[in-house]
Amino acid sequence: MHITHEQLLSDVFRAYYDARRHKRNTASQQRFEMNLEANLVALTDEIEHGRYKPGRSVCFIVTRPVKREVFAADFRDRVVHHLLYNYLSPMLERTFIDDCYSCRKGKGTLYGIRRTLHHMRSCSRNFTRKAYILKIDISGYFMAIDRRRLLATLDDTMDRYLHRPCDAEGHRWGECIDYDMVKHLLAEIVMNDPTAGCLMKGNRHEWDDLPKDKSLFWTKEGCGLPIGNLTSQLFSNVYLTRFDHWMKRRCRQRWYGRYVDDMMIVGRSRHTLAHLVRCAEHYLRCEYSLRLHPRKRVLQPVTYGIHVLGMRLRHGIILPGKRIAHNMRLAVNAYLLDACRHPLYETMRKHRARLNSYLGLLRHSASQQLRTNVQQQLYTSQPACLLADANACKVVWNPCSGILHVQPMPDQTAA
Repeated sequence: MHITHEQLLSDVFRAYYDARRHKRNTASQQRFEMNLEANLVALTDEIEHGRYKPGRSVCFIVTRPVKREVFAADFRDRVVHHLLYNYLSPMLERTFIDDCYSCRKGKGTLYGIRRTLHHMRSCSRNFTRKAYILKIDISGYFMAIDRRRLLATLDDTMDRYLHRPCDAEGHRWGECIDYDMVKHLLAEIVMNDPTAGCLMKGNRHEWDDLPKDKSLFWTKEGCGLPIGNLTSQLFSNVYLTRFDHWMKRRCRQRWYGRYVDDMMIVGRSRHTLAHLVRCAEHYLRCEYSLRLHPRKRVLQPVTYGIHVLGMRLRHGIILPGKRIAHNMRLAVNAYLLDACRHPLYETMRKHRARLNSYLGLLRHSASQQLRTNVQQQLYTSQPACLLADANACKVVWNPCSGILHVQPMPDQTAA
């Protein structure tokens, strides 16, 4: 099948609207939008005639929640990432196990936390029987991914689904997707080396204490995916799909789950789980050339509790993790400091968004005391620009603070 120019242009426009969500204020997006129609038409022509090449990435360091190296693709390339995601995601979803949580609609970190808690309850018969939980982690996962193996896995998956039905009307994947075009885009994106000609932002010394297995600048040739791209998140699921099925079918681990490279397994035998670590380590080393992190291995009774995806599960209750609680307090202190020194609308708006993101996460855990403390700190601050609602689940503007009067008018913003 060869997709028509009109249909491809429509798909590119749809990918553009997906890519610009929550990115309207970035400089890359605004440059692209200044000549939107011409840029999208030119991008469509490049894709249609096989001339598309990824552009230059921006490299920088983030420190929260942990120190990482991030490669941000140009907005034009992000549109292509979303286009590829829209084509392949429905197909690849059929290959994943249900307990693969990352970068999937209807799942994510909160789903993974609740699913792990469900596994703990199910295995221990609601904590009335002995059960153990094993948590393991792959060392430098994104940097150790073999791009050639990943591309071969993606091509093999597409070939297997070529003649399979993709919808209720009986259409096949080969009739709904332009295979030649998609495989060309896959090859360009997967095999692209983002370190070539990248723009490094920040101080170069920020990379000095970054471990080598956390940086693309130190990976083996043909290995490593950039953290920060939508396709990298999707491909990280695809890369270990075979391992997931091995754990579920061959090892018969009913209570197994994975979020990117974090794996949680619940079982009734401590000896079996300890033996499973050695089996998984051997399988990953032989099949993927990956190794488990030597210090990130936890095997303990479920009654002790466990830290999973930022939360702590203990006695059937979801508690906020120490890192989240600490970062929440830092965010409140930063707001209190700026409220005294620089109570400007733009500054307070950023603090409001940051505090709401933490409260939105904490409301899914048993964190009433922490949220109440935040509520009291906001109420007693001087000036009290922001306040928490009655349930301490959301931060709102204080109408009596006068901060809203300094925001720019719509006509001034347009000017």
